[in-house]
Amino acid sequence: MRSVSIGFLIEAGSIDDEAEKSGLAHLTEHMLFQGTSSRSGRDIARQMDLGGGLIGGFTTRDYTCYTATVLDDYYTYILDLFGDLLLNSTFPSESLSREKEAILNEIAASYDDPRERLHERLVGHVWPGKPLGRSITGQPATVKTLNRDDLIYFVHTYYLPDRIIVAAAGNVDHVDFVAQVRDGFWRMLGDGLPHCSTPRSFNPGVAIEYHPVSQVYFAIGFQGVTYADPQRYCQYTLNSLLGGGISSRLYRRVREERGLVYDIGSEIFPYRDDGLFVVEGSTMPEYLMAVLSITLNEVRKLALGEEPIDEEELWKTKMHLRGRHMVATESSHTVMSRLATQESYFQRYLSSEEVLAEIDRIDVATITEFCCSNLKHSLEHPAIAIVGPEMQHHYNTGSVKELLEILQN
Repeated sequence: MRSVSIGFLIEAGSIDDEAEKSGLAHLTEHMLFQGTSSRSGRDIARQMDLGGGLIGGFTTRDYTCYTATVLDDYYTYILDLFGDLLLNSTFPSESLSREKEAILNEIAASYDDPRERLHERLVGHVWPGKPLGRSITGQPATVKTLNRDDLIYFVHTYYLPDRIIVAAAGNVDHVDFVAQVRDGFWRMLGDGLPHCSTPRSFNPGVAIEYHPVSQVYFAIGFQGVTYADPQRYCQYTLNSLLGGGISSRLYRRVREERGLVYDIGSEIFPYRDDGLFVVEGSTMPEYLMAVLSITLNEVRKLALGEEPIDEEELWKTKMHLRGRHMVATESSHTVMSRLATQESYFQRYLSSEEVLAEIDRIDVATITEFCCSNLKHSLEHPAIAIVGPEMQHHYNTGSVKELLEILQN
């Protein structure tokens, strides 16, 4: 390759925000690019453009990550830039006002996106009052109150050596890279606060938000496994088999056989302390109840063994997982991301050989047992979020709850 992907994963995300300062981790990520003691925000932007690649950051619930994918002869300058950002950011007041306005616009834009609203509605319902249930960007009321002192305190508390993982992939020499990182960050000292684990929880029920859109967007949430759970490979397999592709059960049964949706699928949202397994899609209001019924019945068949997984179906699912994993290894950015997150969640590197061996180890008995235990329990207490036009004659909270009661009996 001629490219190098570099990532600085900071083990501090929105779960570390206090409730009254929700959005602080995200605002910190924005502000880190706004100026240092030796570079103005414009200087930083110019140097990022000169790299000829992708440079930026993003905030998740568990961590914040600053990444760059650039030509190999430019990565020394990127390391110098990130070192300056992480050690010498000044968080200028005039930039703070602008970035807060930008984030308020970002929040407003998310309100216009039904899929964004759907996900926020689901996690907010599943984890009410918990850090995982809060929006990563924060609420307008909390963002408006954040100030420069909050940013400085957050960085001094969490942006410390024992919470930072540096990863790289592509055309890079390991020994040289380590030496340059050491030279660039030798002044960074101290220890961050220890991680505080929170008990697992899941609040079932129905949450509906009426929105002026033509289709109804729905998400059915089940309690999933944590990121590092030993049963995570069973969760990956179940996800792929149920809604992970165009040959999955849900895609075939709901779209191909009945034409009730354009798109339907499932996704896993694993975190350090908890996890969520979600089936989501969209349909016309008059079809929603039928789609929910078919979807929940498909999950029920798996959970109760009424339509057991056979060898051929499992083989196709495992081939799908293997293929996706191997194709992704051709991206230096994906490999770098895996290195960083594996170090964060497992404290070690998981080779492709190990991952593929774990996928191969899943057999019909293993995945059936997982469905009958984890999925069966989750099916008894699902959470359903809906965002769509107000059409009480087609769907409402009462009718969805009644559907759940029928299926559970």
